[in-house]
Order: sequence, then C-alpha cells, then structure tokens
Amino acid sequence: MLLSELFPPEFIKIGLEAEDKDEAFEELADAFCQASRLNIREDILEAVRERERKMSTGIQKGIAIPHGKTGAIDRVYGILGVSKRGIDYDALDGEPVYLLFMVVGPQSRAEKHLRILKRLAELLENPQFFTDLAAQNDSSQASAVIKKYENILTALD
Repeated sequence: MLLSELFPPEFIKIGLEAEDKDEAFEELADAFCQASRLNIREDILEAVRERERKMSTGIQKGIAIPHGKTGAIDRVYGILGVSKRGIDYDALDGEPVYLLFMVVGPQSRAEKHLRILKRLAELLENPQFFTDLAAQNDSSQASAVIKKYENILTALD
C-alpha cells in the first residue's frame, strides 16, 4: 500500500488544535471516524494509548507516529495531523511535535502494519519532506507532498 493511498486528503487534518498528546489522539480519532464513517473512536484510542505506554512514538524532531492494532477494523488506516503551533508530546527529544502520522490496523495484519511504518520512516529520513509537509495549509496540497516524496523514494528503490 502506498502512503499516498493511506493518507488521502480526507484523512489529513491541517491545523490540529490539540495542545498535548492525548488531546491530539482524540482529535485525530474524531477526524478519522468522521472521514471513514466508522464509529470506532474508543477502539482507536485504546490501541494507540496502549502502544504509547510502552514508549513514546515521538520519534524524531517534530514528528510522531502513534500507532496501534485493534480488532475493530479489517485493514490498515492512516490519518495525518498537522499542527502549526506544536504539540507537547513527551517526545524522545523533548521537543514539540508538528506532524502526527496515526496508523491503525487489525491484529491480523501485523506484517503490513510494520511495512507501512518502515516505509514512513524511510520517507521521513528526508528533512525536506518534513519542511514541505508542515508548510501546507490544505489537505489536498499535503497529500500531493506525500505523493511527490513517495515517488522520489520509489525512483531510488
């Protein structure tokens, strides 16, 4: 699965209002439920919080990849949140987070879940990707940035 398919415009929320990690999880879960028309907010929150208790998913400067697995869905989904102010995330580097790539999938698709996380990590190795994505003010433009950088990465494979 391409990341541009995992994070289409309707699954991208620009201008997160959350001030901390838990508020961000709730805001992204709400946005996901609205976009997908699936009423699984509590399942998403439980899965993501359970994973987060093990170790912060604030993995690199300005970026978090909260993720988890739940029996409430049958495929992997993603929702991207972009904060202009930054979110207090308890990140490993202690810095605020501006991009949150939330990924949730079923228990039975662990391998696909891991491949998506690996692909996302590869994309995030390019610092210009972060800069370009964080600068977007529209979900369609943000989706186009993901597609652009994914195409660059694919060309290098």
